[in-house]
Amino acid sequence: AYWTWEYAVTCCVRCRCYVFKISSPFFWNYIHFEPKPRENMLILLCGIVFLHVAVLALLFVSTIVSAWTVSTTSSSDLWYNCSTNGAYNCQPGSTGVWIQAVQAVMILSIIFSFLSLILFFCQLFTLQKGGRFFLTGAFQIFASLFVMSGAIIYTVMSPEWVHPSESFGFAYILAWVAFPLALISGLIYVILRKRE
Repeated sequence: AYWTWEYAVTCCVRCRCYVFKISSPFFWNYIHFEPKPRENMLILLCGIVFLHVAVLALLFVSTIVSAWTVSTTSSSDLWYNCSTNGAYNCQPGSTGVWIQAVQAVMILSIIFSFLSLILFFCQLFTLQKGGRFFLTGAFQIFASLFVMSGAIIYTVMSPEWVHPSESFGFAYILAWVAFPLALISGLIYVILRKRE
């Protein structure tokens, strides 16, 4: 990555940063520095928390928003079927066993992901140096498996009741996007070791 300003250029390569300072038109001075391990860990933790919060947001949006299937005049989600025939009208959704299973696993995915975030912060302050975040990772991996299960059940069972003119909406796609991101963050938690 390169950052430039009036008379200096910074170049960071493989955790080594070089600052080139122009002292004259023909002479370049440079300063070499490496980020401290504590700074690296802080950046890593911030990235992991950001990924986790992004997954949690995707799970909330995909579960709440009425856009699992959409057409020009209607949309449906896990809870309601809405239509726009002159006015916006929503009716309770299907009460089939399979849609209730999708509702349950999507709610479980949110709960497990939220508990995983809380566990991460608890383990961050209580875990000994060198310990791994196995419990946090396990909860996040369970959240990813729940959202995958919900999306698979919806994909397999929706042709029975979804009209052929309707297509999958963005909330359905967000559920599929949340699955690999939650799985990756869960695996990162399992691999991650606590440092000072």
